[in-house]
Amino acid sequence: MIRRQRKKRKLNSDINVVPYIDVMLVLLVIFMITAPMLTQGVDVELPKAAAEPVDDKDNEPVIVTVDAQGQYYIDIGGNPDEPVSGEVVSDRVAKVLSSNPEKMLLVRGDKNVDYNKVVQLMVLLQQAGAPSVGLVTE
Repeated sequence: MIRRQRKKRKLNSDINVVPYIDVMLVLLVIFMITAPMLTQGVDVELPKAAAEPVDDKDNEPVIVTVDAQGQYYIDIGGNPDEPVSGEVVSDRVAKVLSSNPEKMLLVRGDKNVDYNKVVQLMVLLQQAGAPSVGLVTE
């Protein structure tokens, strides 16, 4: 019998990184496509009010609420439990923003209120000079 000698192969210790690069590029494309869709809100350019800055001690936001019946409530300038008209909300917010243009405005809308009422409130706040409006959720 003839015995064949087997050649011993040298072990290859290199890692093939091409599949990892392919996966990384696919993930990069996915994130580049989905990232702009994740941002919420409306980008609106509003005019700034020319006013002197006020002390930063006043960090409490102005909260405007819309109840299930579509009535507006504002937590500044009067009884916060009393419904007010859209003009009153606009006037009070304009006065607050004239003294503190960086004041944060938040809208609390009941989940059963008509979406149109919340949009109308946001338009009123924009007309009063609000640079941005936040929505409160639970």
